Amino acid sequence: MEYRYKRVYGGRVQLVVFDWAGTTVDFGCQAPVEAFVAGFRDKGVEVSVAAARIPMGMEKRDHIKAMAEFDEVAAAWKRVHGRAIGDRDIDILYDDFAGHLLNSIEAKSTLLNGVVEVAALLREDGVKIGASTGYFSDAAEIVVNKAGESGYKPDFAVCASDVEGGRPAPWMLYRVMEALQVYPPEAVINVGDTPVDMATGLNGGVWSVGIALTGNQMGVSEQELAALDPVEYKRRLGEARKSLYRAGAHYVIDTITEFPRVVAQINDCLARGERP
Repeated sequence: MEYRYKRVYGGRVQLVVFDWAGTTVDFGCQAPVEAFVAGFRDKGVEVSVAAARIPMGMEKRDHIKAMAEFDEVAAAWKRVHGRAIGDRDIDILYDDFAGHLLNSIEAKSTLLNGVVEVAALLREDGVKIGASTGYFSDAAEIVVNKAGESGYKPDFAVCASDVEGGRPAPWMLYRVMEALQVYPPEAVINVGDTPVDMATGLNGGVWSVGIALTGNQMGVSEQELAALDPVEYKRRLGEARKSLYRAGAHYVIDTITEFPRVVAQINDCLARGERP
């Protein structure tokens, strides 16, 4: 007689992997958006901020390639250059983007309210903290160092250029799990502010939590947020939350300050034998 056994993890959350821009630093993901727009402008092509935001969370060359495939961007490029955009153009755009990003990223990467306090609460509960980003290593290092100066130091940080493929592949998540010796995936939460972040968590078999208000989907700076009338504020925040849920988020919160409540809810789910 043959039997099959189902093993169920009933422990607690052991690891949280936070994104950087829009999640823990850089309110509204301003640094990468401005760098993408400026890189295309260097080649005489105007692209919208909306187009620059759609692939956010991906490795940055992949992000530019995705932008180039949008109808509005492809048409604008062809009007200026008389031909379709090619791989060599993508390489040049990436180099331009990288230069713009490195010039602005430190000033833009201010730590968001509540990050230090939330990290302290997690560590008090024995939870390890990882960080991942679609940035390349030089840009990621700047962000890590500035965050450290402000009191936020993940136990391990990884960027897209450290792995074979960036988001939505789960390799950065797995690299953090390996480095911090945490398994199974059910014990891990991935936190980000884009649909690509949510897809990454799902692909990795971990819990996915979306950040709506401070992130790419809301897409405003703190100053722009303060200037929104209440109706527009509510509409935009509602759309941001919906976009993250549509991408598969298990939970969506407005800011990182709400995150400890979500960890408690996930711990309750795990105690009941539930999985992501």
